[in-house]
Amino acid sequence: MQFRLGDYEGEMMQVLIETMLPMAAHDVLARLRTTALLRHVAAPIMHFVPLDPPEFPEEWAKGKYRVATRLFGLIPLGEQTIDISFDGSSKDAYAVRDNGHGDLARRWDHRINVVAIDDRWTRYRDTVAVEAGLLTPFVWLFVQGFYRHRQRRWRMLARAEASPLSRLRLAVAEALTAAA
Repeated sequence: MQFRLGDYEGEMMQVLIETMLPMAAHDVLARLRTTALLRHVAAPIMHFVPLDPPEFPEEWAKGKYRVATRLFGLIPLGEQTIDISFDGSSKDAYAVRDNGHGDLARRWDHRINVVAIDDRWTRYRDTVAVEAGLLTPFVWLFVQGFYRHRQRRWRMLARAEASPLSRLRLAVAEALTAAA
């Protein structure tokens, strides 16, 4: 890759980060479909403020969502379009794509792949390709840290939900719901 100040057109740079989650794939998928998960795994580093539509839906649907981005909830980074599509699914694998763009990154192609390993473990992979002109190497560095943070938050969430106390709370809630 060459860097020539002044005429740099920008090249895509890609990040691939993978983790194992102690959670069944169907539970990972249920969480992944919710917009609340984005807010959870991105916090406190990134905050996304919905602009169009003015509120996030409960679950992601195919389509475009324009958001304002804020670093640590304070520093405005401009607007971004989150362009959601679902790249097919099967019993054991699922993919979500955000082929977005924004003020900072003219291209932000994020693919999430979820693969069931067994009934208790799931392989979760983020692949992100970015292009931001002269800022591409710096955005790429940010993506490296940010997506590691997101996966750490995923692992914490999965471990918390796999805890015996969490499973007991869920069983009690289901029993109370069934009794009502």
